[in-house]
This record gives sequence, C-alpha cells and structure tokens, in this order.
Amino acid sequence: MTVLPDADTPVLIVDGANVVGSVPDGWWRDRRGAAERLRDALAARPGEEEIILVVEGAARGIASVPGVRVDSAPGSGDDRIVELAAEHVGRRCVVVTADRELRERVRPLGAECAGPRHVRPHGPPGPQVPPAP
Repeated sequence: MTVLPDADTPVLIVDGANVVGSVPDGWWRDRRGAAERLRDALAARPGEEEIILVVEGAARGIASVPGVRVDSAPGSGDDRIVELAAEHVGRRCVVVTADRELRERVRPLGAECAGPRHVRPHGPPGPQVPPAP
C-alpha cells in the first residue's frame, strides 16, 4: 500500500543533472551511478518532505526508493520539473537547482528555489526545506 503525502507536506523537486553536476567528483564517468548516489543521499535525509528526483539522459530508468520518487524525464529534465511544479501549485514546493532559467520558469508557479548545497551530502546542516520567505 502506498501512502500519499498530504497537502501540508512540502514537496522538494530536485534537478538531478544540475545537482550531480554541481560538484566535480567524476560524475561524468558514470552519470547513472552519480544519480543513484544522489538518490540514496536524498533518501537518507531526515524530514517530512516529499522528494521527487528528476533525472534525464543516461540516468533515466533508475529506480525509486523509499523516501525518494525518481521521475525519468521523457525529454528535457527542465520541462519535466516545470510540469511537476505546476502540478503542485497551492502546496509548498521547493525546486533545487542552480539553473537560473529554470528558476525563472518555476517561480511564477509559486515554487521556491534552493541551490544544490541544500541537498548535497556535504551541504550545510539545517532545515530540510529552506524557510518560507
């Protein structure tokens, strides 16, 4: 039985390619493996947010795990993130990306934006979702 998050649970939409690419740790040699490591790090985060990891390209098809739904974009990952943000209008939604153009596309939908350091394993400690403005 799948438990669906309620409308009060914040949703965190993670731009997998952008976050993986934010640290020069050799991810380009194994894009799929890098996305799986990010997924696993996200699953280990404490907190109550719903996490959606959007992957594209070589990372498509990695499995979801408890705590992280993996969404394989059929085309552009950015376009899929915008679609997901639109699906969550009226609910607290944070898009994690450093991509300025993507940030400009999701903000009119009411999404907040945070940089990759908010979810990378070496990122700063603190709230799971950035504080509301």
